[in-house]
Amino acid sequence: MQTPSTSSVSADYQGSLDDYRITSASEISSTLKRLVDSGVVLNLSTPSGAALSSTLWTMDAQRGVLTFSADANAPQLNALVESSEAMVVGYLDSIKVKFDVRGMMLVHNGKFVAISCAIPSEIFRFQRRDCFRVRPLLRSEPVARFRHPATADLELSLRVLDVSIGGCALLLPLDVPTLEPGVLLSPVELELDADTHITVPLHLHHLSSMSVESRGMKLGCEFHKASNESLRLLQRYIDQTQKKRRMMALD
Repeated sequence: MQTPSTSSVSADYQGSLDDYRITSASEISSTLKRLVDSGVVLNLSTPSGAALSSTLWTMDAQRGVLTFSADANAPQLNALVESSEAMVVGYLDSIKVKFDVRGMMLVHNGKFVAISCAIPSEIFRFQRRDCFRVRPLLRSEPVARFRHPATADLELSLRVLDVSIGGCALLLPLDVPTLEPGVLLSPVELELDADTHITVPLHLHHLSSMSVESRGMKLGCEFHKASNESLRLLQRYIDQTQKKRRMMALD
């Protein structure tokens, strides 16, 4: 099994890859089961550049088999399956999960198409840099406004779920066309409160399922090359929101 490229890791993580490597069968099974249960969107990509967004449907530890969801009409599906290997990347809260898969096969089951492959012999888990996040106060109703990257005439106004100095989480309603992990959203106008309006590109890292009541998906985004002035306004907003929450807790 090949390990993830060192160059793709070194920019964000320090030390040996062995610090992040998991080879215990029980730990691998536990991590894969969490990916199944959470329904997070995963990015599958090959060295030749074929890529596909998917979710992990099943994990059969006894047979040593994984099954990923697949869209039969996806243009890069065949190129992905025909490749000798693919890398899988996804997020479990603040943990980045990364592993290689081999021996991919298309499985047809009535109306459904899936990708079947062997369970990896190792997985890498990377703790993202700690960054204090705050949930906006309900009365402020902060939003992020931008045009859908795949539909230029579709302007979105998404609710901001939480924000940190490094990024934010947005709520994507179920009736809005989905977004692909890895896309750069620009420009994005963030309106956090009456005094905090900034414009900053957002790099979409991952999508994850939320409760049925939320009626949407959670978008995990990172600020891309935010200006010093934007960072100053963000830090002030985070500090003030934290203070207001502490005062409300004392009332």
